[in-house]
Amino acid sequence: MLKPLLWTIATSQLVLAALTLFAPLAFFGWMGLTVPAPDNGYMIGMLGARFLAYGIGMAMLARATNPSRFWIANMALIQAVDLGLALAYVGLGLVPVTVAAFPAANAAFFCVGLIWCLHRLVSPRAV
Repeated sequence: MLKPLLWTIATSQLVLAALTLFAPLAFFGWMGLTVPAPDNGYMIGMLGARFLAYGIGMAMLARATNPSRFWIANMALIQAVDLGLALAYVGLGLVPVTVAAFPAANAAFFCVGLIWCLHRLVSPRAV
C-alpha cells in the first residue's frame, strides 16, 4: 500500500505545483477562494516550488527500495497540518465546507495512510 500511496501523493503535489506555478490566481478562483491581488502570485509561485520539490521527492520515495521513514513522516506532518488548517478555516466560517472538503479529505486520507504504513513496517530498513 505504501508505494501506490506515495505515487498518489507525488501526483497530487505535482498537480498543485503546476497550478500554483503557472496559473496561481486562476487556481484560487477555480478552488472557490477569493482571488488574491496579482502581486501575490509571486508568493504563491514560491509555494509552488515547494509542491514541486515534494512531488519529486515523493516520486523518488515511491521508486526507492527502502523509502526514508523521516520523509514519509514529514509528509504525514504536512498532511496533518493541512487537515488542521481546513478544519480551522471551515470552523471559523472563513472557507465554506464545499471548498475545503476535497483537499481536507485528501489530507486526512494521506495522513492516516502514511501513518498506518509507517506503523505496519516491521523494521526501519523495510520502509
